[in-house]
Amino acid sequence: MKRRADILIAPKILIVDDTAANLVAMRRLLARSGAQLFEAASGNQALALCLDHEFALILLDVNMPDMDGFEVAALLGDAEHLSETPIIFVTAAYADDMNRLKGYHSGAVDYIAKPINDVILQSKVRVFLELHAARMKLREAMAELAERNEELNREITERKLIETMVRHQASHDPLTGLPNRILFRDRLNGAIQRANRHHSRFALACIDIDGFKSVNDNHGHAAGDALLQEIATRLPTYLRSNDTVARLGGDEFALVLEEIDEPQTALQLCQKLCAALGEPYSLHVNGELIEVRVGASIGIAPYAPNEHADAEEQLMRAADNAMYQAKRNGKNRCVLAD
Repeated sequence: MKRRADILIAPKILIVDDTAANLVAMRRLLARSGAQLFEAASGNQALALCLDHEFALILLDVNMPDMDGFEVAALLGDAEHLSETPIIFVTAAYADDMNRLKGYHSGAVDYIAKPINDVILQSKVRVFLELHAARMKLREAMAELAERNEELNREITERKLIETMVRHQASHDPLTGLPNRILFRDRLNGAIQRANRHHSRFALACIDIDGFKSVNDNHGHAAGDALLQEIATRLPTYLRSNDTVARLGGDEFALVLEEIDEPQTALQLCQKLCAALGEPYSLHVNGELIEVRVGASIGIAPYAPNEHADAEEQLMRAADNAMYQAKRNGKNRCVLAD
């Protein structure tokens, strides 16, 4: 497919004169100009042609009945898409300074006196055709630049989208869409820093799903995956927008509960979550509906401000130990760490 610049389109010249002999004469003089010639015998015909064609140059007779050249030029100048079309007035009143000034005010760029001098007409037409060719090349270059800018913008948008997707995939669990262990540790570290800085408190909760293995063994891994997705949907039910829910791996989840001043508040919140997770699940697996029930053992470790270098590890161990104590105490329950 050829580019627009490779397609040569002959420029167009409009000759406007109410005298047929003048039209014939200028047609003969411009026959070898390389331009397509259009003719109009009146101002109205000229305006009509300008609606359908883009002219490189208009040779406009000044003295015409009904609508003279000044009026035609003024109307063309008022039309935004025609205002830059160069107009050369062809007139016997060239020597009249007042008429010449009036013509320039109407939009003319030059004058040619009647009777027409062949050399002057051809020379001036050649100059304006060269200007038109340069203007068309500039327009083509600007169009190509705009197109390239659009391509670059699309590429930048696509690249940013890919980068966002890659960052999300690196920090989120592909099965549930929850933050993964990497993002969870980052959120936990941020919560510790904020608590130390503002002397505030929060809580960490570790969750292990009771009975998950039996779902996998009895119904297959597809059912296990579907169950994990349903659990990930239920977990945020009682949480706030600034809390973090993460999947650490397998059937292990963790919560960062922000702005928890009292340990009992965290315990009550996790008890509600424990009850919600213990409700029946309806799983659609391979076209079948499977009803399962599981429980959750939750260990909760409140955090109070301290400057220990291993505060994060201590908190994780405390929550993890509380979670295993919940399992030893009969599962499907919450235990608050000492």
